[in-house]
This record gives sequence, structure tokens and C-alpha cells, in this order.
Amino acid sequence: MNSPQAANSGTAPPVTDPAVAAPLVTDRNVLTRRADFLAANRGLRVPMPGFVLLVRPNEGQGMRYGITVTKKIGNAVVRNRMKRRFRELLWAQLPGKGLPDHDHVLIGREGGVERDFARLSEELSGALGRAARGEGQRGRPPRRRRTR
Repeated sequence: MNSPQAANSGTAPPVTDPAVAAPLVTDRNVLTRRADFLAANRGLRVPMPGFVLLVRPNEGQGMRYGITVTKKIGNAVVRNRMKRRFRELLWAQLPGKGLPDHDHVLIGREGGVERDFARLSEELSGALGRAARGEGQRGRPPRRRRTR
């Protein structure tokens, strides 16, 4: 009765490595629907010089992230460079410092693409810490639709 199924039928040993225990940030954790971004806008806002961090609970859907960079920032090359930098920052910091079961959205600001990567990393770390403590601005209420 030494089949592989019998050997694996027990419970898994507890994970002690923090890198393995931390939730993974993958492409499956990306916010893509407009409704998710609008919901995040009603959450906590933590403004920083290079970006604005929005954080909102998501009812147990895991740690998710989204990135927004508007055309005011620059052309497509500049916007894509900024999104790549933000993506790397989020992948590095969300597993350890992000809030579980929350949506995290980074909105690029005009000076963000020229900022030093290490400085952006420090700012994101500080913004995630402020969000965890509940510091920051409360989100904006939903916009009223104009009736015609």
C-alpha cells in the first residue's frame, strides 16, 4: 500500500519560508475591468510625488493590482515605460507589504517617469505602509450622472 496517492493523501507540512508563504503577484492578479478601477477610486488615496496609490478592500478576491497612466503624461513610449516601471515595483513590493484581499491601483503622475527607480521604490514602500495604517485621503464619492 505504498502508492503515491497514499503517501500524498496527508496534509501538507506548514510553509516556513516567507518567500513561499507570501501571496504571489502574477498576471492573474491584474485589474482589467473598468468597474474595478472605479471601485478602487472610492477607496483610500495615498498621493506621492511620482504616483497616487489607491487601495480598496475587494471582498476576498486576493491581492490584485492595476496601473493607470493617462495621455497627459506623454506619448505611448513614455506611458509604456512608466507602466513597466510600476509593474516591476508592484511585483517586488506587493507580496511583502501589500494588503491582503485589497485592490492596489497606481496612477502615474507627470514627474514619475523621470524619477529615480530607487526613489520610486522607497515612495511605494512608504505609501503601502501609510495605506496599511489607514492614513491617506478617503476616496471620492461616485460621480452623479447628468440627466438630459
